[in-house]
Amino acid sequence: MSDAETAAGPEPPRGGPDQLDEALLATLFAQSAVGLGVLDPQLRLVRANSLVEGEEIGEYIGHRFTDAFRLDDPDGVEQLMKRVLAGEGPAHDRLVRGRLRRYPGDREFLVSVYRLDGPGGPDTPALGLLAAVVDVTERQRARARNVTLAAVRDAVGGSLEVAATCRSFADALVPGFADLAVVEVVDDVLRGADPPVGPLPPGTPLRRAASGRCDAVRDAAEGEGEGGARDRSAGVTRRLAARTPYALATTDLRARLVPLGPDNPWPATDPDGARAVAETGAHSLIVVPLTLRGAVLGLVSLYRCGAAEPFDEDDVFLAVSAATRAALGIDNARRYEREHIIASTVQRRLLPQAERQQAAVDTAHVLLPGRDSGCWFDTIALSGARTALVVGGVAGEGLQSAIAMGQLRTVIQALAGLDLEPEEVLARLKDTADRLADERAALPPADALRSEPLSAGCVYGVYDPFTRTCTVARAGHPAPLIVGPDGRAVALDVPEGPGLFTTDSALFAPATVTLEVGSLLAFCTAELLSGDRAAERITETLARPGRSLQQLGDDIVYALPDDTRSAGAALLLARTGTVSDHLVATWDLAQDPTTPATARVLVRDRLQGWGLGEDTVEATELIVSELVTNAVRYGTPPLRLRLLLDSTLTCEVHDGSPASPHLRHARTVDEGGRGLFIVSRLAAHWGARHGPDGKVLWTEQELPEDERTGAKDESSGAGGER
Repeated sequence: MSDAETAAGPEPPRGGPDQLDEALLATLFAQSAVGLGVLDPQLRLVRANSLVEGEEIGEYIGHRFTDAFRLDDPDGVEQLMKRVLAGEGPAHDRLVRGRLRRYPGDREFLVSVYRLDGPGGPDTPALGLLAAVVDVTERQRARARNVTLAAVRDAVGGSLEVAATCRSFADALVPGFADLAVVEVVDDVLRGADPPVGPLPPGTPLRRAASGRCDAVRDAAEGEGEGGARDRSAGVTRRLAARTPYALATTDLRARLVPLGPDNPWPATDPDGARAVAETGAHSLIVVPLTLRGAVLGLVSLYRCGAAEPFDEDDVFLAVSAATRAALGIDNARRYEREHIIASTVQRRLLPQAERQQAAVDTAHVLLPGRDSGCWFDTIALSGARTALVVGGVAGEGLQSAIAMGQLRTVIQALAGLDLEPEEVLARLKDTADRLADERAALPPADALRSEPLSAGCVYGVYDPFTRTCTVARAGHPAPLIVGPDGRAVALDVPEGPGLFTTDSALFAPATVTLEVGSLLAFCTAELLSGDRAAERITETLARPGRSLQQLGDDIVYALPDDTRSAGAALLLARTGTVSDHLVATWDLAQDPTTPATARVLVRDRLQGWGLGEDTVEATELIVSELVTNAVRYGTPPLRLRLLLDSTLTCEVHDGSPASPHLRHARTVDEGGRGLFIVSRLAAHWGARHGPDGKVLWTEQELPEDERTGAKDESSGAGGER
């Protein structure tokens, strides 16, 4: 360019301003990546680019904008345009739904509308509107897929129940992704078996674990009437039909995208399933196997119905990703449920298998199955017609809790047989728990037993029908609730001792309460006493008159919150009584060498009055003679003999000396030392228990069946309290 040309400035554009504007407008309409339309004040199209126009150029010129896009809400869009035309300001990125002729199915658009002002500016009537339309269908679908995957991630895995996991999975897919979702699990997997390695053979039972339908599909199914499509409830089992998309998906473990229509060849092999699908109006199917490391847990079938867009390959990718997440959650829940089943089985086998008849206490129990597999209860017959009542729990769930529970229950049964006081029983039980904890701590770090520290509690009470007292001690466990025969609560302030498996070395302190005959005791695990007014609610239930123990236990369960029942709990109820006077004989004896002979005469007379056989009478005479002789020779006054007839015959000799005799095997040349050996051979059980006023030597003899029956008849005829 010359200096003269530079001084004159740039060359003006050829053609004039009008031609430049027209060229700019033509280029904008031809090259724009969005749909552009110019509307007159009557909202008719006067110019549009190819993204707006139909198959033929200018097809929609002169028609309304809403007709070009066949919008779902044309009235709403026109009202929006009228407000812009009136000068209320432009509208930006309004999301609307509609359809284009060249694309099947619904589309989603972002619409922006601008006012075209006249020469006089905004204060003059508008020349029309400029509408910019962006097709965001694919973007919205991708966003919806991400939302669906996020919903699956959030919903699946929060529960350790297979059915709940499957329900959460189906709910996350419907209605955002599918109109109908069916989740089926291999039947053996639901029963606790390991999932089979694919391929699944035809005929494999699949159980419907969950299903979900959108409102439109549900309404259509209900409109079919009794013969129409109905949402089959969870639990329905079907066998995998051969040569169907479902069977193929479990054969090669690959997802299938299947268009549904009358021309499909496979419904002939599964007419019932095809009929059910047809009744829903489904036109598109994705079937995905639920697999994990080559094993098949089940199958998920996803349907779209009615006017919904058919599935595409991107949807298949999403379905596979979601199914992978669901399979992991289902497998985790399956493993937990299997362990829970094993732990529950172990728990049941370690608990009392039948109600035990006690001398002066009626008992009933309620065991609620749940996550807690470490709770237990027990009733233990002690000497002197006493009864030990025990409830405890190992916190946690799973097999290790059940095993620890069994260990503690076995220990406490052995300790109870030593006739120890309740606080001493718990002290020795805690020593055992400490040793078990040390053994767990010594295991290798990778051992499953070290996964979580144990925590446990126990309450132990002993009821004596002769003194009508109940002595209770507790270790990190709630105290029992007591209700008198008049319905009023009985106070029992039991100091709380340290829990089992803890490092607390505090001492256990007992509490003793005297009870009226017919009082009710409720030994509960902590779960039953959680929540507002839990103790008051149980106490009020126990005060209901005319109810059996089992009915009272059921009433307590009926009133529990749902979360208590799911956690699991144990309840032991006991109604106190006394021993009938007709079944007890007590004598105060002198500390004299002739006393053993006198005791033999008294015993023979009493046993014959009870109708016992001669063999039992002679054996009891010898037992009493040896026990009384030992007390006269080595004990101190007072001396007392007591016989108790129940399902067994109990002999008790009390003296004031705290020293306990020991069983010895006398040598041939020894003149004595055979007394307790003889007693141990004649009695089924024997032992010694100590108290503040001395000791008691006791024996129990098994009775023949006819003599036990006679004892029961005499008890019922005498009207004694039980």
